[in-house]
Amino acid sequence: MPFDFPGRLLDALRNAEGVTVLTGAGISAESGVPTFRDALTGLWARYRPEDLATPEAFQHNPKLVWEWYEWRRELVRQAAPNPAHLALVEMERHVRHFILATQNVDGLHRKAGSRNVVELHGNLFRNKCFDHSHSLDSLPESAEKPPHCPQCGSLVRPDVVWFGEALPSAALEQAWQAAQDCDLFFLIGTSSLVYPAAGLPHLALEKGIPVVELNPQSTPFTQRAGYVLTGLAGEILPALIRTAWS
Repeated sequence: MPFDFPGRLLDALRNAEGVTVLTGAGISAESGVPTFRDALTGLWARYRPEDLATPEAFQHNPKLVWEWYEWRRELVRQAAPNPAHLALVEMERHVRHFILATQNVDGLHRKAGSRNVVELHGNLFRNKCFDHSHSLDSLPESAEKPPHCPQCGSLVRPDVVWFGEALPSAALEQAWQAAQDCDLFFLIGTSSLVYPAAGLPHLALEKGIPVVELNPQSTPFTQRAGYVLTGLAGEILPALIRTAWS
């Protein structure tokens, strides 16, 4: 499908020294990864996110929470990066200063080959201990669900941000800085509802940086975006890269 991109957008992309991208669940949904709430189906349909993705839920029933995350990991293992992920890898090759901040925890951006990735909400495939946040490169061999931390003995949990928890300060600071220092900001596949990540495009606007929104539906940010590209990221992003640098 041919796309008619604004000439000013193409020029801005070609000439940008720095580009910052924020991605959300929509880009991974095109790879078949269920959104957070869609993952509460089948065996998990009787639970609410608050039953499974809070520190209190883990303390109350760590085995249940651990098994839900094991199920989610298995879903993600079956997914592959889609053309949108790959187009962002290509964009990074053309831009001197490129930062890709993501609200997704599936690791598909790194799997696609993106290098400068900031994972604002953590990663499904990393683990840490509950009590002291010791990072675990690999899980201890144990039949227990969840296993215990070999350093301190506390329970191991997924290294993701749960309801009621703050985003990792270093990741948030890096994304905050990138939103202010770029020449062009892309907002891709996100509802623009989940803060503090949803504040990043507003920060770019305050600095006079053009924001490009790419989403199948309008969002609370749509009316403020400098450029609105409506449709699937897997179709639009590859076409944009081809058009800009063909």
